[in-house]
Amino acid sequence: MQRLSSKSTVISKKVFPILWFGFLAVFLGTALFGIPRQIEAIPFLIAPLIMGVVGYVVMRKMLFNLVDEVWDAGDFLVVRNRGEETTIRLEEIVNVSYTAFSNPSRATLRLRQAGRFGQEIPFIPVNKGWAFSKNAMIDQLIDRIDAARRRRG
Repeated sequence: MQRLSSKSTVISKKVFPILWFGFLAVFLGTALFGIPRQIEAIPFLIAPLIMGVVGYVVMRKMLFNLVDEVWDAGDFLVVRNRGEETTIRLEEIVNVSYTAFSNPSRATLRLRQAGRFGQEIPFIPVNKGWAFSKNAMIDQLIDRIDAARRRRG
């Protein structure tokens, strides 16, 4: 089996949010207990709260929905998330979208019918080239999905 998802998914999904909200907590704690209570301290209290809300909304949309691992097993893909595993036959995939201009880059598999992880399976693909170029592995996967659908039809 060939790994399609990046090993850095854990860092993006788990480590980065802990660092982000930890930094905001330290900043907020410093503002609460380190600065004398004056009117000038209000921006130092409001800014981390706004950054926390905006950060959560963005992470919920971009990071928290990522699956942990996607493996290519020939005629099907193996998807693992939070200790659960499922297989997806290539002909069950309706569309593959790839976004190179986001950080991290994302690939999303849209399925004909919702499975264990829903109808869309987003993951961070392995990137073996320049960050803003096409991903050869995703292009090959799209070609194989198309061939599988033609064989089926």
